[in-house]
Amino acid sequence: MAGSLNKVTLIGHVGKDPEIKTMANGARGAFFSLATSESWKSKQSGERKEKTEWHRISVWNDGLIGVIERFVKKGSKLYLEGSLETRKWNDQAGVEKYSTEIVIKQFRGEIVLLDSKGAATISAQSQHNTAKQDGYTPKPSSDIDDDIPF
Repeated sequence: MAGSLNKVTLIGHVGKDPEIKTMANGARGAFFSLATSESWKSKQSGERKEKTEWHRISVWNDGLIGVIERFVKKGSKLYLEGSLETRKWNDQAGVEKYSTEIVIKQFRGEIVLLDSKGAATISAQSQHNTAKQDGYTPKPSSDIDDDIPF
């Protein structure tokens, strides 16, 4: 097999309201955490168990950032696709630090709003989708099952 693939797909809930920042070069980014959970019944005790993982999300697409600003908040349920990136830096004491996050860049990635109020797909892969976001209104969807244990 020639080549490789770096693709992450998650369904989870936003941990706190997204933070929107403007960088020194004028680029904007949206940053938030996403919780994914799994639950199971313990074979020994029969009690319900749950494990939650937290993921750092960085979005570098202006169209998606606009939608995130308006519609995504703490508790929002999202489906997203991005790529995994690890950054390395030195802290104030000179110690090397690492951070791994899911990154959605310009023209690569997708966010689907899964809240019970409605569902809509916002894709970073198409300028056409970005242009449609100005008049975006979530549409009701009857095929969402909120009882899925994600």
